[in-house]
Amino acid sequence: MLKVLIPTLMLIPTAWLTPAKWLWPTTLAHSMLIALISLSWLKYALETGWSTLNLFMATDPLSTPLLVLTCWLLPLMILASQNHTATEPINRQRMYITLLTSLQIFLILAFGATEVIMFYVMFEATLIPTLILITRWGNQTERLNAGVYFLFYTLAGSLPLLVALLLLQNYTGTLSLFTLPFSHPLHLSSNGDKLWWAGCLLAFLVKMPLYGVHLWLPKAHVEAPVAGSMVLAAVLLKLGGYGMMRMIVMLDPLTKELSYPFLIFALWGVIMTGSICLRQTDLKSLIAYSSVSHMGLVVGGILIQTPWGFTGALILMIAHGLTSSALFCLANTNYERTHSRTMLLARGLQIILPLMTAWWFIASLANLALPPLPNLMGELMIITSLFNWSWWTIVLTGGGTLITASYSLYMFLMTQRGPLPSHIVGLEPSHSREHLLMALHLLPLLLLILKPELIWGWAG
Repeated sequence: MLKVLIPTLMLIPTAWLTPAKWLWPTTLAHSMLIALISLSWLKYALETGWSTLNLFMATDPLSTPLLVLTCWLLPLMILASQNHTATEPINRQRMYITLLTSLQIFLILAFGATEVIMFYVMFEATLIPTLILITRWGNQTERLNAGVYFLFYTLAGSLPLLVALLLLQNYTGTLSLFTLPFSHPLHLSSNGDKLWWAGCLLAFLVKMPLYGVHLWLPKAHVEAPVAGSMVLAAVLLKLGGYGMMRMIVMLDPLTKELSYPFLIFALWGVIMTGSICLRQTDLKSLIAYSSVSHMGLVVGGILIQTPWGFTGALILMIAHGLTSSALFCLANTNYERTHSRTMLLARGLQIILPLMTAWWFIASLANLALPPLPNLMGELMIITSLFNWSWWTIVLTGGGTLITASYSLYMFLMTQRGPLPSHIVGLEPSHSREHLLMALHLLPLLLLILKPELIWGWAG
C-alpha cells in the first residue's frame, strides 16, 4: 500500500520544486510510474479475501480495480490539462497539479480503508480539492453556483451517514470491515431502524447520483475544468457504489422491502436521464446525464444483492469510468479548438480531424455498450439479475439500453458528421498528446475483454 501512497505524497513537493520548464513532463512521468506500480495490486485480485494488509489499509477483490483506476487516472488528468492551463501563472499550474495529487491521495485512502470511519472521512475529504477545482478553474460564471450545489447535496446526504455509523459502532462495538460482516446480525424491525437504514445508504445514493438527487452532477460537470470532469465521472461517482456495496452487507433484513422506492427511482432514472440526453444541446451536459443513467443501473444491481448484480455493478463502474473520462477528454479537445460546447456550432469535424473521429467512434460505441466490451458485460449481468428478481424490470432496462444507443449515436453524428459550419476556420491539428491520452483510456478498456477476472470483484 505504502509503495503507492508515499510516491503519491512525494508528487506534491515535486510539483512545487521542479523548474517551470520541466513541471509537466516530470509530474506526468512520476504519476505514470505510480500508475504502473499500482498494477501490481491486480496480482492478488484473483484470490478471494484481503491482501496487501497493513494496520489501516488493505485491498480486496472489490477495492483493487477501483484503486488501480484511481492511480491510472492521475497521469491522464495531467496529460489532459496541460494545454488548458498553459496560459496561467506557473504557481497556479503547480497548485492545480497539487490539487489533483491530493485528490488521488484521499481516494487511495478511501478505497483502501479497512475502517468505515476512515472511509467516511476520506469520502468527505475528496470534496475539498474537487470544490476548489470547480470554483477556481471552471470556465463559466455559474461555477460558484455549481460548487454550492455539489457541496450541499453531498454534505446533506452524508451527515446522516455519520450518525448511522456512530450508532452502528455503539451496537456492534466495531467498524472494521474485516469483522463487520461476521458480527451478530442486527435485528432491524422498528421505525427507527428504517431511518437508520436510509441514513446508511443516502450519502452513497446522492454521490452516485440516484435520479432525483442528481441535480448537482450536470452542473458540476459542465462547469469543472477537464481534469475535474474526468475525476468526477471516473472515480468520485464510484465512491458511492463502493460505499453501498460495503454497507449493504450489514443492512439485511430490511433491504428486501425498503429498497423498492430506490430501485424504482434508479430504473426510472435510466429512462428519464437517457431521454434528457436526447434533447441536449450542450456536449458536456449530455455526457454528464449519461453518467447518471449508467449509475442508475449500478444502483439497481447493488440493491438487489445477488452475486451477479454485484459483479455487474463493479464491471460497469470500471468500464464507465474509462469510457466517460475518455468522452470528457474528447469534448475538451473540441472545446479547446472551437471554444463552444454547443453541438450545433461544432459539427462535421470528421473532415478536419479524421483521426479524432476514430477515437470518438470507439468511445461512443463503448458508451452504448458494444458487444465484446466490459460495458456490455456489466450491463448484461445487471439486466439479467434484475430480470431474475422481477421480470417487469426488462421494460425499463430494455428501454434504457435503447435510448442509450440512440443518444450515443446522436452525439457521434452531431459532432463528427454533416456539413462543416462556415465559421470554423483554421483549427489546430490534433496533437500526439491527445492521441496518447485517448489510447491510454481506451486500450485498458479493450484489454479488459481478454481478462475480465480482474474486475469481477467477489464473483470469483
